[in-house]
Amino acid sequence: MHRWPFIFAMSVGSAVQAAASVDVCFNYGCAASAEVRFADQRLDEVGRLFSDAGDAERERAAISLAVAALHRIAGEQSPIAADRAGNFLDDGIDGRMDCIDHATTTTRLLALMASRGWLRFHRVLEPARRSRVIFQHFSALIEEVAPPPRPAAPAVAAPGSVPDHVPLLLALCDCQNVVDDIPRPRDPEALAPGAAEIAASGGRFVVDSWFGNHGEPAVVLPLAEWLNGEGPNVQ
Repeated sequence: MHRWPFIFAMSVGSAVQAAASVDVCFNYGCAASAEVRFADQRLDEVGRLFSDAGDAERERAAISLAVAALHRIAGEQSPIAADRAGNFLDDGIDGRMDCIDHATTTTRLLALMASRGWLRFHRVLEPARRSRVIFQHFSALIEEVAPPPRPAAPAVAAPGSVPDHVPLLLALCDCQNVVDDIPRPRDPEALAPGAAEIAASGGRFVVDSWFGNHGEPAVVLPLAEWLNGEGPNVQ
């Protein structure tokens, strides 16, 4: 394998400072690179993939498709459209990408997604590495985080308090609708908006675009499974 050249902080920083511009690298071990510019209209189209991502699982599905879409746009401005799954199908072709190229580029694309506010349930980490005897493999990596809190519930009367009009109306009639005006104690869970949805963070997932041909959805797997050798059988 090629030497690992990735510097995560610099790559994420460039994506955040110029949210519509990302350097993609190729020709194995990031031997070459090209700046790709993403027009706002194209980014808006990709961002719509996250419109129904109401939980972490659906967001990961959207991430897989968004990585593919951004790679396709990048392929219009750089040679990476020639990339094929694994390392042998595109051997010697300009624009080929090994796992270092993919891990680096996909991490930068994930940082772009984060800078656009698309990632609500995940944060971007440094790439992951797995070793098999003399072989190494790298992949972009994300970590599931607690979801954003729900909007605060509207203010209501304190549990057990009785509105001023209730005693007067009860003196005039025995009206059930007046009794219904007396607030009941709320469900304890409702007293802490978002408490039921706060999940423990720490679930990590690889986003591996090396497994497929250019522009195909990235493979998203739990890190533990990926480290154990899971994923499509490509070389």
